[in-house]
Amino acid sequence: MTQHPALSDPEYATPGTSRGLISVFQHRYLLSLLLKKGIATRYYGSALGWAWSYIRPLAQFLMYYVVIGILLGLERSVQPFPIYLFSGIIVINLFSETFRSTTDAVLNNKSLIRKIYLPRELFPVAAAGGAIIHFLPQAAVLLIVCIIVGWTISWVQILAFLALVVIVVVFALGLGLFFGAFNVAYRDSKNIVDIILMFSTWVSPVLYTSYMVKERAAGIGMDWVYQLYMINPVTTAVELSHLVFWRPVSQDAPPAPDLLLTYSFTGIGFALVALVLGQLMFRKMEGRFAQDL
Repeated sequence: MTQHPALSDPEYATPGTSRGLISVFQHRYLLSLLLKKGIATRYYGSALGWAWSYIRPLAQFLMYYVVIGILLGLERSVQPFPIYLFSGIIVINLFSETFRSTTDAVLNNKSLIRKIYLPRELFPVAAAGGAIIHFLPQAAVLLIVCIIVGWTISWVQILAFLALVVIVVVFALGLGLFFGAFNVAYRDSKNIVDIILMFSTWVSPVLYTSYMVKERAAGIGMDWVYQLYMINPVTTAVELSHLVFWRPVSQDAPPAPDLLLTYSFTGIGFALVALVLGQLMFRKMEGRFAQDL
């Protein structure tokens, strides 16, 4: 009896054999649906809706401005301090929202994961896309204020803005994949993420200047502390944001940090390493997602 080879359809794949983040680009339509769903449900039932994208950063800004700028007097040495402060806040908000939402993405879509098979990476990537969309209105408000006070555009600023978005989103997505994989089985991971985010504002030059860190480190003979501080991808992204928004409108801004271009490439490198490690851990543990959920 003649045996015929089994027919195979290249459009179908065996569950659990996805190609990681590559699968996301092969399912762009599903990604767009998840992104639209996340945006539509984010403020579902809220009276103010998208206004919260402006209210939250404004509340942060007012609190930090009063405490750091007025009470501690930083606005006297950093001019214009409101633009300096807000250009750092929007970067921290982008990092925080991307990191937190990608970590929670699998758990937030557990009902869908239980029912059908989709590349699991679709959920954190869609969450990261949503974070970018909510970042843009904040950046737009800051840009309008900067234009009013004399800001002009240049290719350096365009490239710096793109670089800071890439660094923050890729780095946070990598961390989100890593902790999100653990978060399915061990819910303690969410508390670790909260602690990391709590520190992120204070280990980057949002509420103070990197020049202060450099001075203190040199004063105690520990220049390596400043070097370690600057290779933090979030620190680099905040300094790039200052380069884009604050420095062009500041009359007495100190020089940009030495080797900022080098630190930018280092930040991109660290972000890519975080993404690779996060993807490896995610793929290692995703086989248990349906069971643990």
